[in-house]
Amino acid sequence: MELPFAESWKIKMVEPIRKSTKEQREQWLKEAHYNVFQLKSEQVYIDLLTDSGTGAMSQEQWAAMMLGDESYAGATSFYKFESTIKRIFGLDYVIPTHQGRAAENVLFSYLVKEGNVIPGNAHFDTTKGHIESRHAFAIDVTIPEANDTQLELPFKGNVSIELLKKVLEENKGNVPFFVLTVTNNTKGGQPVSMQNIKETCEVCHSYNVPVVMDSARFAENAYFIKTREEGYKEKTIKEIVKEMYSYVDAATMSCKKDAIVNMGGFIAMRNKEWYEGCKLFCIPFEGYVTYGGLNGRDLNAIAVGLDENTEFDMLETRIKQVEYLAKKLDEYGIPYQRPAGGHAIFVDADRVLDQIPKEEFPGQTLTCELYLEAGIRACEIGYMLADRDPVTRENRFGGMDLLRLCIPRRVYTNNHMDVIAAALKNVYDRRHEIKRGVAIEWEAPLMRHFTVQLKRLG
Repeated sequence: MELPFAESWKIKMVEPIRKSTKEQREQWLKEAHYNVFQLKSEQVYIDLLTDSGTGAMSQEQWAAMMLGDESYAGATSFYKFESTIKRIFGLDYVIPTHQGRAAENVLFSYLVKEGNVIPGNAHFDTTKGHIESRHAFAIDVTIPEANDTQLELPFKGNVSIELLKKVLEENKGNVPFFVLTVTNNTKGGQPVSMQNIKETCEVCHSYNVPVVMDSARFAENAYFIKTREEGYKEKTIKEIVKEMYSYVDAATMSCKKDAIVNMGGFIAMRNKEWYEGCKLFCIPFEGYVTYGGLNGRDLNAIAVGLDENTEFDMLETRIKQVEYLAKKLDEYGIPYQRPAGGHAIFVDADRVLDQIPKEEFPGQTLTCELYLEAGIRACEIGYMLADRDPVTRENRFGGMDLLRLCIPRRVYTNNHMDVIAAALKNVYDRRHEIKRGVAIEWEAPLMRHFTVQLKRLG
C-alpha cells in the first residue's frame, strides 16, 4: 500500500485562536468600514490575508536569532546573510532592507524617473505603487491566457514575448528595467517557466534593458519548474534557482515569504554602479548598508530560512496544502484560477457573484461575506487593489477580480483547510441571495485597498 502524503515537519509550539459569533463579526466589519485590513487580529479565526511575515519559523531559525550580532556596522550577521544570498542567487552585491517594498523604494528611487515605462508580468500593488508615485508607468505584458481562470496551463505567469517586444520597441530609451515577478501573484500565484525567463531576459538585453526579478516566491517558482518543466525533474531546487538568476541583472525580495521570516528583504545585483547608487538611498531610508532596517537576529533568521526553504521537501509540503484546498473547492464546484498557485487559491469573484456589477466590487464583497460566514480573513486581488488610472482617475476594471485565500507557511493544518472550503461553499450556495456589493466612501490616492473605507449597498 502506498503511504499517504504527510508534512515534512512536526509541531512544537501552538498559538490559540478564537471563534466569534456572526453578530460580533457583523459589528466588527461595520466598524472596520468593510475593509478586512482594518480588523483586529483577535477578531479573526483563520487569517488568510497574506503569507507575508505570517509563517512559522523553524527551530534552526529561532536558534540563529539568539546568535544575532547587533553591531551597528559590520555585524557578523550581515556577512552570514550576504554570503547566503551570493551562494544561492549568484548575485554579487547585496543590500538588506526591512522588507520587499523597502527594497523597491531604494532601487526605484535610484532608477525610476518621471515618464519612464516599466513593463512587467503583472506588477503587484507595492511595485505598481512605487512606479506610479514617481509619475512613471507600469505596463503589464503577461500572457493573455492568464486572464482565463478556467484554462489549465502549467506556466500562466509567463511573459508574452510579443507584447514585451512591442512595449520595448515603442519606448526605446525610456525603459530603465523590466520587472519579472516569480511567482506571478496578481495573476494567481502562477509560475514562470525557465524557458520564458531566459527568453524574456534575452529580449530585454537585446534592447539594453536590465531585468529585475521580484523574488518574493522564487523558491515556489523553482518547485514548479522542477515538477512541470521538461529537463528539470532531476535537478535540485538550488540548482534551478541558480539558473533562474543567471539570466537576470538584479533582484528584490520580500524575505517574509520564501525565507519564512517575520520581517526582512534585500536588493541583490551584478552592477556595481547600481550598488553604489542604491547605497545613497539605503542609508537615509533604511539605515547603514550592513543592517538596512533589520536587527542582526533577523539577518541570521533570513540566512537560515533561505537555505531551508530551497529544499524540495519543505516546498512540497507547502504546495501540497494549497493543492489540498483546491481539491476541496473542486468538489464544491467553486471556480478559481487554475491550476492552483504556489501560495494561495484565487477564487474568481466575477464568476461567483456574477449578479453584482464591477462598479460594486464583487471581490471585495466576497471577502466580506467569507469573513461574516466564518471569521476567515482573505484578501481581494482585483478591482479595488487595481486602484485608479493615474491619468484619468477612472477605476481600472480591465483585469481579473479575485478573492485570494493566502496560506501562511507551516501555520494551519488541513483541518483548517476543510473549514475554509466549507465556509466558502456556504457562501457559494447562497451567492444569488447577495444582491448588492459595496461602494467607496473614502480612499487614499495610492494603494487605496489598505485603508479604503466602504459602505454596504442594499
